[in-house]
Amino acid sequence: MTDSNSTPLSELLSSERLEQVEGWVKKYPEERKRAAIIPIMSIVQEEHGHLTQALMDAVADYLSCPKIAAYEVASFYSMFRLKPAGKYVISLCTNVSCMLAGSEDIKKWFRDELGVAPGETTEDGVFTLKEVECMAACGGAPMLEVNKQYHENLNIDKVADLIKELK
Repeated sequence: MTDSNSTPLSELLSSERLEQVEGWVKKYPEERKRAAIIPIMSIVQEEHGHLTQALMDAVADYLSCPKIAAYEVASFYSMFRLKPAGKYVISLCTNVSCMLAGSEDIKKWFRDELGVAPGETTEDGVFTLKEVECMAACGGAPMLEVNKQYHENLNIDKVADLIKELK
């Protein structure tokens, strides 16, 4: 499965991150090491900010799996980014519970106040807005996540305060 044109993962990661990757692979039998693809791609993204084709290829080669497997994972799960993002990645849930509780108003606030729609980054490169499906916090709707931290029971004022705090 290894492509001689691909850069080895060991050359693309710091020693600390490579150690984390190896730790994940050790959790699985050799013939099932592909099961570590999600945590490994998360580690790679943390180091590089987003996943490029070269990075996904290196992960696939490292795990001896088809490259398409890495592309499928990266394009399916909303936690992966395939292009550069702002310092703060805001994942706004717009599924039914959040929508009924006001996430559409929050999405409009981002457009009106920060000039961004889902999939866009502010001109200063600070905020990227993502629209995501259910994040399993329906009891705290509407909600959003900023760099892995949930913020629930939101309204426009709370979002404005959060953004002011992050700036």
